[in-house]
Amino acid sequence: MRRDEVSIADIARVAGVSHTTVSRALRESPLISIDTRAYIQRLAREMGYTPNAIARSLQQQQTSTLGLVISSIADPFLADVVKGVEEVARVAKFSILLGTSHNDPEQEMAVIETFHQRRVDGILIESSRITPSYNDRLAALRIPTVLINSQADVPSDIVHWVSVDDYRGAQLAVEHVLQLGHRCIGYLGVSNRPRSNRHRLRGYQDALTAAGVSLRDEWVIVAPGTETLHEEDVTVGQTWLFDLLNTGITAVFCYNDMVAISLLMACHTHGIAVPQQLSIVGFDDIALASCVAPTLTTVQQPKVQLGHIATQMMLDLLRMEPVENHILSPTLIVRASIAPLVV
Repeated sequence: MRRDEVSIADIARVAGVSHTTVSRALRESPLISIDTRAYIQRLAREMGYTPNAIARSLQQQQTSTLGLVISSIADPFLADVVKGVEEVARVAKFSILLGTSHNDPEQEMAVIETFHQRRVDGILIESSRITPSYNDRLAALRIPTVLINSQADVPSDIVHWVSVDDYRGAQLAVEHVLQLGHRCIGYLGVSNRPRSNRHRLRGYQDALTAAGVSLRDEWVIVAPGTETLHEEDVTVGQTWLFDLLNTGITAVFCYNDMVAISLLMACHTHGIAVPQQLSIVGFDDIALASCVAPTLTTVQQPKVQLGHIATQMMLDLLRMEPVENHILSPTLIVRASIAPLVV
C-alpha cells in the first residue's frame, strides 16, 4: 500500500509552527532564523517530505524542464548530441523531456505544442522540418527555441540555432580525395535531409570545380526516400552501387556515415575491394565508423559540442542574456576506406 505523502501542513503540525514558517524554512528564506530553518529541514527529512515540483513551478513560473525533439531514437548520430544536452542541463539542475518527430513536420509541431502544454521552459529541436507554414503556430507559443542542425529555414526572430558547416565539411572530404589523385568522384546523397544534403552537395560540386574537374551529372545520385525512415540509409548503397560504378567513378563521397557503411556492405557483398577498387568517404563520424572494416574515413561533426552549445544558448535565453547563433567547424578523420588512385 502506498504511504500517504507528507505535506507542509503535516510538518507544521509536528513542529508547532505555521504553514508559512515551514514553507519559508524549506526555501531557505532569511526571514526564518538559522536554527529554526535547520530544525524544520531536519524534521522534513525525517518525516520523508518530498517537495511538490508542480506546485513549486506554478509559484516560480518555471519548471526547470527543457523539451528536446529528436528525429528518431534509432539515429546513431544523436546519442552524442543528447549526451551534450544532458550534461549541460544536469549541471544547471534542469530535466529533459524527450519527444520524436520521425522527420514529420506535423508530428514535430505536435510534440512542440505538447511540450508547451507541459510548461517546459524552453525547447531544443534537432533536424527541424518546420516549414514556413508553421511559423505562425511556432511564434504564437512564445517559448525560447533553439534548433540543432536544422533542416528548415525559420526566421531568426522566432528561434535561435546552432549547426555544423555542412558545405565546408563536404569540401574537406572531396579535397582530400582529389589530393589522392582521384578525378572521377561520385556523390551519394539522400532526399529526406533537404537542407544539409543541399549544402553538402554544393560543397562537393565546388571542390571539384576548384580543382578543374568537369562534373558529370551521372556522378551524383540523391536517393529518393520518405520523410520518416532513418533506416532507409542502410539500403541506399545496395540500391545504387552499380549505378555509380557504371559511370566510371573511383571514389564516392556519401551524405552520411550510414549511407557510406551501406555502400561498404554492398561492396563486400559483390566482391568489390575497398579502397583498392573504390574509395569511400562518409560524414558524421558516428561510433560505428571506426568499427567497420575497412574503418571509414569521414567528416567529424562535433556532436557533443552541438548539444553543449545549444543547451547553453537556451539557458542564456532563459536568463534574458544576449545569444548569438553558431556555425561549428567540422574535421576530416582519415581512416582506411580511401587510398591513392592507382593508374
